Amino acid sequence: MLTHLDSQGRANMVDVTAKAVTAREAVAEARVRMLPETLQLIQQGGHPKGDVFAVARIAGIQAAKKTHDLIPLCHPLLLTSIKVELQPEGDDCVRIQARCKLAGQTGVEMEALTAVSVAALTIYDMCKAVDKGMVIEGVRLIEKLGGKSGHWQVPA
Repeated sequence: MLTHLDSQGRANMVDVTAKAVTAREAVAEARVRMLPETLQLIQQGGHPKGDVFAVARIAGIQAAKKTHDLIPLCHPLLLTSIKVELQPEGDDCVRIQARCKLAGQTGVEMEALTAVSVAALTIYDMCKAVDKGMVIEGVRLIEKLGGKSGHWQVPA
């Protein structure tokens, strides 16, 4: 059942008024593939725009907090924790992971997905002058905890 549609098939914001406040958490990931030289530049701190990982981390955190401004039917949430981690994977990839938490009436999957997406876009923006062929891939939810549906994780 699509919860964002009313009985006439019109889009609407889900009413969470009667839902219990519970601890909720979501983890999402994304990857940015690039030339090995681009990753080396990032890791060596030689990028003329500054610390790429630090800027992308801040962008991801800001994006999670603004998800309701970007996705029309998302509730504004009082997130209690947002962690965005970036790490090299091999010689041509950056893995981004975001973990969002709150005590609330609705989940935080969209916030975690928005965080990794904007962090990936920030890496692209900062590095496009040296590597226009970067690829953002694998944006996905990998785990969620709390709420009526309980714990869900990507199958191993």
